[in-house]
Amino acid sequence: MELTENLTFSHTDRRDLYEFVEEHGTVHEREARRALNLDRTAFGHHATVLVRDGYLDWEEDHLSVAYEDNGATEHTADGLEYVVRIATQRDLSGLVGVIRQVAGEGTYIEAETVADVIEHDEVVLRHNELESRLFMVATVDDEVIGWVHLDLPEAEKLSHTAVLTVGILPEYRGKGIGSTLLERGESWAASHGFEKLYNSIPATNDGAVAFLTDHGWEREAVREGHYTIDGEYVDELMLARRLE
Repeated sequence: MELTENLTFSHTDRRDLYEFVEEHGTVHEREARRALNLDRTAFGHHATVLVRDGYLDWEEDHLSVAYEDNGATEHTADGLEYVVRIATQRDLSGLVGVIRQVAGEGTYIEAETVADVIEHDEVVLRHNELESRLFMVATVDDEVIGWVHLDLPEAEKLSHTAVLTVGILPEYRGKGIGSTLLERGESWAASHGFEKLYNSIPATNDGAVAFLTDHGWEREAVREGHYTIDGEYVDELMLARRLE
């Protein structure tokens, strides 16, 4: 599904089905059918059309919001095997835990906000008329160890930009996994028409600044004293990456 297109539905029941799934994350077909008071035939028809048109995925009796992707990719780093893929609803708990652990280091405030939002919503992926967000995760033995997140504006005047966060558990750093996640997020954004990405971090987060600048990100703006960390005022550094 192209994120820049308007969500349009030729039937109200089809729209209601999409909105129910989008609001709840992954739902069992039985739950959706009963909630919307649809018989099996009508439900099957509407769900099939939404899958055909790229709005929903339908696997093992469960429906979820569909995002176009190149699929899961397998990688090996220093003998460690890991997978990078689009996150699913079942990743919610692990994803929140990883983001909070990284944010708990005290130098990635934007990531902490992301964790708050998805934990409050209890939904990983969103795509509606007001907001869209996408997560990709790195997993080891299907356990989340890192993420890249794209906050995708629906407002027309901002539709060429997106906000990105990326992080990985400390014990898995230094293996190129973060680079794989970052490049996967950048590639997805570029292929879907986005022209520029932003990431805001405390200026004291030397590791994150070095990581992003090494990958072609540039310092674009500074907000002085924007954060208070351990009783000290800390500048916010906004970095940007133009996509080709």
